[in-house]
Amino acid sequence: MTRLSVNINKVATLRNARGGNLPDVERFAADCEWMGAQGITVHPRPDERHIRRSDVYALKQIVTTELNIEGNPEPPFVELVTDIRPAQVTLVPDSHDQLTSNHGWNTVQYVDHLTRLTEVFHKHGIRVSIFVDADPQMVEYARRAGADRVELYTGPYAEMYERDPEAAIDMYRPAAEKARELGLGLNAGHDLNLKNLHPFLNAFPWVDEVSIGHALIADALYLGIEETIKQYLLCCK
Repeated sequence: MTRLSVNINKVATLRNARGGNLPDVERFAADCEWMGAQGITVHPRPDERHIRRSDVYALKQIVTTELNIEGNPEPPFVELVTDIRPAQVTLVPDSHDQLTSNHGWNTVQYVDHLTRLTEVFHKHGIRVSIFVDADPQMVEYARRAGADRVELYTGPYAEMYERDPEAAIDMYRPAAEKARELGLGLNAGHDLNLKNLHPFLNAFPWVDEVSIGHALIADALYLGIEETIKQYLLCCK
């Protein structure tokens, strides 16, 4: 069974829009776990437009499943992660002004850089996942860099799924199978939703974890968060 990690960035975005502490990000994370989520994901960015550094420290004391911290591994991020020591760090090549993640690492070009980072995180007992596009070569070089897992960027999958579901699956098969061949753990995330998630996991049942935020929070506006988590968990079985 694939684990569901709920990305709570959008909850922090809503809080920050008005100031104060409504909704309460910490309480929301704890409730998601109580409702069945098997992990909590945050992606703190330098401008703190959603999750703040202070949130990450607070969540470390609250999350009882797995805390996954995503981000561009610049020095302040590395310092934050090594101080908190989450279960997992996901390395994402975001620029400062990027609205949302839209591509994976060129692991061939940055293999030395990623290797050094992986060694740092491993010294602190942190599992390392590298965010990559659905390219077997990118998966292979993530393994060479010492990653424990790769997270496949599923934005293109979600886009193509609307037009041609079978082609969308086929586009991801070589990378997913390469990860399994290399003994790499496999995560997936970005634009996964209640429509396209189950077919993806049915095709690649060895996916260890999906992290889902935007669609899940949007669904919760209609279904409520408890029912939404229940439905995503059903997709993961």
